[in-house]
Amino acid sequence: MQKNAKLYGGVIAFIGALLVSSKAVIVKLAYQYDVDSASLLMLRMLFALPFFLFIAWRTLAKHPGQLKAIKHPWPLLAYGLLGYYIASFFDLAGLQYIDASLERIILFTYPTIVLLLSYFWLKEQINWVQIVAIVITFLGIGLAFMGNISVEAKPNMVKGALMVMVSAIAYAVYFIGSQKMVAEMGTRLYNSLAMMIASFAILVHNSFVNGWNLFDFEAPVYLYGLLMGILSTVIPSFMIVEGIRIVGAKNSSIIGTIGPIATIVLASIILGETVSALQWAGTLVVIGGILFLMVKK
Repeated sequence: MQKNAKLYGGVIAFIGALLVSSKAVIVKLAYQYDVDSASLLMLRMLFALPFFLFIAWRTLAKHPGQLKAIKHPWPLLAYGLLGYYIASFFDLAGLQYIDASLERIILFTYPTIVLLLSYFWLKEQINWVQIVAIVITFLGIGLAFMGNISVEAKPNMVKGALMVMVSAIAYAVYFIGSQKMVAEMGTRLYNSLAMMIASFAILVHNSFVNGWNLFDFEAPVYLYGLLMGILSTVIPSFMIVEGIRIVGAKNSSIIGTIGPIATIVLASIILGETVSALQWAGTLVVIGGILFLMVKK
């Protein structure tokens, strides 16, 4: 029974990572129009917020005692801001300067950051299965992106790369903190409250940067905002948090390394990017690393 639960948690985390991977491609499509990162992030969360409000309301209506489970409101506030405000803002801002493929490989250094934080912050041991899995998956990522990054630096390429690295660090801290919070509050309530916190922070941020400019964008921008809000935010956020609850933050983060590979495939199909033999080889290696982890666990 426990093995089936672990497998279920791994599959949930896997699907969540695939859905999140669509975000980078959707963002690049939206940037073809006159929209900045703050406005695009605002639209994403505006479309997602009603779902989180409804789920939180339904959860508390059925289980009113769960409010008492919120023993640590300040960490909840911090993780909400880190996971989907700070991490999302720097990620979208970085995508203005670098390609979606490069963004993915930088962002998905977060599993390594999660393992290191687990070791130094939570004093958790890193076992050989996790070490082998992370080595295999990052070998696959390296193969996939070998030759994909141009030697000739683009304008503000370093700036964009640093922004995405800040996003990866913030997301790793959110991943670690979520493991304890979701154990106390449950998947639905924790994720809904954390996302509501991030949504309100993003709305306040955009009000200072752009005012309440909601109706001056071209029609496709709203469509992409809706897709980001539902497809790459609402649905995968619950899947990822549920995966963290079942298999833990470290294993979920390693499973999430399928993200860069999924982005390669999506970018090839939707953005017309060429997929090389090395990229397909990397795809197989990453999937092999994830399967190794899931089978061993």
